[in-house]
Amino acid sequence: MSETALPVRLDRKSELPLAVQLADALRDAAATGHLRGGDRLPSTRALAERLGVSRTVTSAAYEQLHAEGWIAGRHGSGTYVTTSPPGSRSVSGAVPGEVRDRTDLLDLTPGVPWADGLDRAAWRRAWRAAGDPMPAYREHRAGLPDYRAAVTEHLLRHRGLATHAVLSTGGTTAAVFELAGAVLSRDDVVAIEEPGYQRAVQTFRRAGLRVVGVPVDGEGLRPDAIPQGVRAVYCSPAHQYPMGSRMSASRRVELVDRARTDGILLIEDDYDGELRFDVAPLPLLAALAPDVVAHLGTTSKILTPTLGAGWMVAPPPVAAAVLEYRERTGTRPSPAGQRIVVELARHGDLGRHLRKLRRELSERRTMLSAALSAAGIPLLGDDAGAHLVVPFDSAETERARLAEAERAGIRLDGLARHFAGTPTVHGVAIGYAGCSREALASALPTLVGLLGKRPVG
Repeated sequence: MSETALPVRLDRKSELPLAVQLADALRDAAATGHLRGGDRLPSTRALAERLGVSRTVTSAAYEQLHAEGWIAGRHGSGTYVTTSPPGSRSVSGAVPGEVRDRTDLLDLTPGVPWADGLDRAAWRRAWRAAGDPMPAYREHRAGLPDYRAAVTEHLLRHRGLATHAVLSTGGTTAAVFELAGAVLSRDDVVAIEEPGYQRAVQTFRRAGLRVVGVPVDGEGLRPDAIPQGVRAVYCSPAHQYPMGSRMSASRRVELVDRARTDGILLIEDDYDGELRFDVAPLPLLAALAPDVVAHLGTTSKILTPTLGAGWMVAPPPVAAAVLEYRERTGTRPSPAGQRIVVELARHGDLGRHLRKLRRELSERRTMLSAALSAAGIPLLGDDAGAHLVVPFDSAETERARLAEAERAGIRLDGLARHFAGTPTVHGVAIGYAGCSREALASALPTLVGLLGKRPVG
């Protein structure tokens, strides 16, 4: 830390000795994080000159802090701040309203990726290489060219989508926010799966749009239930979230026909489309109807949500509107996460990780479904993704099982929270990617015992 950054102000009119004031100021700076362990302090002579005091004052302050354990001298190097000594006041740093994860629970909720499966050497190599380029002097509103090229190759290899019109995004929710602001108008009606992705629901609503729910079944969203007058339809046809069904080929054709007839924008959320284990996935809606589909993808489920890296493939007028919106609002996705993806793709690490991820999650799903099926517990969802659903007969049973699981040290996800309206189906969604395989195997007896209990009521 530079000397000019030292947060020290001395009051010469105070009855408190200057040495005490200086020690208090430096102690507070270390306790609040303005000074950190390892920061080098100026010499007593240099600090005295800067503050306009005698060296006796700075020497006395340093001696006091050294005795208390706040600072330490290194022979021939100088004086450094240590870590806060035992018993010193801690600084929380918590933001009001911040929800902290409970580390005492085994997290079996969906949406958590298998981040521990990333090759650490490849991860470190990608971060180092991502830091090599000098800072850009201008923004890339559409995304870094290398990132867009990497996503283009990824979509062709892993999703069968041939395109060169890729826009980078900050992730699925960020892309929904941009579509709501750039393409849709206030009071437009958006149809969304019910149950469905509630962050999308809230994003549309915060943008002033009206949201209507459309029921889903074993073949995905029901196009026949989409009301008249909707401006857009948001859906997850490859692996419906949270129920896990796949939209049938006939429904995809029906949905596209409806979109073209009524001028509807289809927003395709392909949040984990790379993760199929049984058969090859059906063609993307964007491949079937690129003129009416905005396709959204993300690295959140295949790598980590901390990268904030996603993509959009949209009809030219929609893509142009999104770019104009970014120009008008001064927004654009952060390039940092994009650079990491570029480096992982450049060396083949992304492809290797995907192959490893599919094998691991397929084996975990087999282990979980076999244990539940052997106990006669029904399951819902295709052999894909990183979660499955156990249905219940009532809301009371769902609430009871969630509470019992938490008391047993397991966090599950109830279906009720995935409804924008009144829940019509009940159960729990079980994610199997966020923990270790050993932890999942250890939890299976408890999980089977809980979910196999008689219904409540």
